[in-house]
Amino acid sequence: MWNNRYVRTIIMSRVLLQLGVWIRNFAILLYVADLTNNDPYAVSLISVAEFAPIFIFAIIGGTFADRWQPKRTMVGCDLLSAISVFIVLLALMYGSWYSLLAGTLVSAILSQFSQPSAMKLFKQHIHADQMQGVMALFQSLMAVFMVIGPIIGTFVYQQYGIGVSLSITGAMFMGSALVLSWLPRDMKTANATVSQSFKAELIAGLRYVVSNRALRTLCSTFAAAGLATGLIQPLMLFISVENLGLDKSFLQWLLMANGAAMLIGGGLIMGAAKKVKPHTLLAVGLLISSICTIGTGGSTNIVLTFILQILSGLFYPCVHVGIQTLIMRNTEAAFVGRVGGTITPIFMGLMVLGMSFSGYMKNLLTLFGIYCVSGGLLVIGALLLIPLFQQRDTMDSSRTKHNSTTTG
Repeated sequence: MWNNRYVRTIIMSRVLLQLGVWIRNFAILLYVADLTNNDPYAVSLISVAEFAPIFIFAIIGGTFADRWQPKRTMVGCDLLSAISVFIVLLALMYGSWYSLLAGTLVSAILSQFSQPSAMKLFKQHIHADQMQGVMALFQSLMAVFMVIGPIIGTFVYQQYGIGVSLSITGAMFMGSALVLSWLPRDMKTANATVSQSFKAELIAGLRYVVSNRALRTLCSTFAAAGLATGLIQPLMLFISVENLGLDKSFLQWLLMANGAAMLIGGGLIMGAAKKVKPHTLLAVGLLISSICTIGTGGSTNIVLTFILQILSGLFYPCVHVGIQTLIMRNTEAAFVGRVGGTITPIFMGLMVLGMSFSGYMKNLLTLFGIYCVSGGLLVIGALLLIPLFQQRDTMDSSRTKHNSTTTG
């Protein structure tokens, strides 16, 4: 897998991008908090700038990613992101901190074009048997930066300030573009849909998802998982304060334990990628996550809570890798961008919806009650995968009958 030139190059690019993104995000967060005296409205605007483009531009970026050449798209997006960072730095010198939000928004929008282009290259140049291992490698990379990203971002800002932080971010984006330029030229393939309008291709992508049974099933599972995640994500702080009776700062240790376990889990999945089917991986991940969620909501013991967070972290990569592998295996190369742009906003939209109601439901159901609801939704997400198991069983039985008939 690592011998594949596309895997090596894109992973190197993602390392530089992740460094730049984490340094930028934490520098902006801390700078705005310092400048506005921890104004919650100002801080919330940062999250809006980071997540809003996913809703608005995911399907748009995915559609254009299917139309455009992937290497050229990725290099162009990284260069434009770097330029936007340096423009923001100049604007900041004249005292406009709102330009930081504009820069974050531009970069987040461009990522909606770049990310599906990377998936398209994987679809074109990676054998199906290696896809699950590549997705596990990606998950491990994300886990690494979930652990070290906040540390690096905070350190750079506190030591050198917002100017140097943004300069490093711009340099990382430029470095990513340089690394991606080493890829071979994009393949020139005859594409019958090039002459179609953007609107026609976008609608064709939506119809493709609706007509594909496996993708429809994943949409349902993704929706349940997104709502479950959103319900408890803002409430993790109360696990430390209410259940464990500790200071809110204790939350960072629970998150670090979870992130470190995710890193280990991603490595284990890479080793077992060829042995476990993706729908099995996804179902197991959802069921274990359900148990850990309910257990965490009811635990008043520090050791037990740590164990549950570690166990949850170990199996969370099963969910991410299973979903991404199923999407890649059940999607034609010409539709990779649009399928990802359709399914990802479903998760994000339901997650934000869950976050909006989590505080109200906590008061209505208690902390343990809402964690039970979240765990129940994860179980529902796993049960929604039953058609994929039945479809697989039908395919296997049909193949067996065909082989026996041929032998006879």
